[in-house]
Amino acid sequence: MIQRLDTFGGRQLHLRPPCRADGPAMHKLVADCPPLDLNSVYVYLLLTEHFSQTCIVAEDGRGLLGMVSGYRPPGRPEVLFVWQVAVHPRARGQGLGLRMLEQLLARRGPRPVRWVETTVGPGNQASRRLFGRLADRAAAAVKESALFEAPLFGLQAHEAEPLLRLGPFPCRQ
Repeated sequence: MIQRLDTFGGRQLHLRPPCRADGPAMHKLVADCPPLDLNSVYVYLLLTEHFSQTCIVAEDGRGLLGMVSGYRPPGRPEVLFVWQVAVHPRARGQGLGLRMLEQLLARRGPRPVRWVETTVGPGNQASRRLFGRLADRAAAAVKESALFEAPLFGLQAHEAEPLLRLGPFPCRQ
């Protein structure tokens, strides 16, 4: 599914599932979006190969502007776990992250997404606002609970990653 939007400075924007060739560009995009955790190129290739239907990329004529990576946890087909949301600095503040998330929720699949889960550190206020807006637009609740406490990350000096659970989202299928 490709959606063409003319909302970024008169340029066409394509929102679509990623393909294998997008893996290196997804890696570079995340590298350009600190403080996101950068994974190996191999991880982004696997996302394009195995999870393209639960991931989305946004591109214009200059390359990738954004991506959302996610998956449906085994045994929980009504849940979309959002792993990373990255928006290139030149596209921030224009609602691209929210648009990508809403496009993912609108995709047809074997079962509709009723719940969105993600982990967001307490210091990541931009992501917390993004998921709050997503919940608000769907009149969905947001519940926070402990998941990965800081000591689990070992010596990486990583803050805790509590779980945010949004939903239920209305059935669209």
